[in-house]
Amino acid sequence: MAGHSKWANIQHRKSRQDEKRGKAWTRVIREIIVAAREGGGDASANPRLRLAIDKAKAMNLPADTIKRNVDKATGALGGVSYEETRYEGYGVGGAAIIVDCMTDNRVRTVAEVRHAFGKHGGNLGSDGSVAFQFRHCGLFVFAPGTDEDKVMEAALDAGADDVLGSDDGSIEVLCAPADFEAVKAALEAARLRAELAEVTMRAENTVALAGEDGQRMQKLLDALEDLDDVQAVYHNAEIGE
Repeated sequence: MAGHSKWANIQHRKSRQDEKRGKAWTRVIREIIVAAREGGGDASANPRLRLAIDKAKAMNLPADTIKRNVDKATGALGGVSYEETRYEGYGVGGAAIIVDCMTDNRVRTVAEVRHAFGKHGGNLGSDGSVAFQFRHCGLFVFAPGTDEDKVMEAALDAGADDVLGSDDGSIEVLCAPADFEAVKAALEAARLRAELAEVTMRAENTVALAGEDGQRMQKLLDALEDLDDVQAVYHNAEIGE
């Protein structure tokens, strides 16, 4: 459910990740493989790999598993070759959806994504049909009650683009993807713990969905997230209770 600012939706997403730890491990392993293959196996010189390894460690993925998959990607071991692919479409109420995948079989993946959209009231669109509604950025989300002035000082001094307060009391910090690590380090040095920290596609505008429409949209998002080849699902729906 990346792309949200509402605290309840952030918590829902974290809850789903905890429930599906095995699948989360599979996804971060794929990210490690692709990052190492494209940028090399030295994490100190490959920011994308460094971020993927940090994410893996936060999920308690064993160190030997991380190393084995870096070696696999850089040719030290044989293995499956994954490629990245992105699909765009529309959900309930015209909400915009981006689905990022890593796959060893594009034909299978697009068929599964199209089926999920169609089964749950959505439509698979063409390349570029909704991406313009999202911003590629580093995102940090802090829980309601966090000292906004302290967040603002640390984040902006480190090069963040903006600090946004939400009606629910949560705080968002936005930065360029290239500045993510510097901002993260500055926030941690200030002893500010983000509940969510990632490079993501953040929706510029949102579509409010409630009642039956909200439930249908959630079923579509769950169906997409449950596909084996899906790495991340971004959307601009604000789903009410």
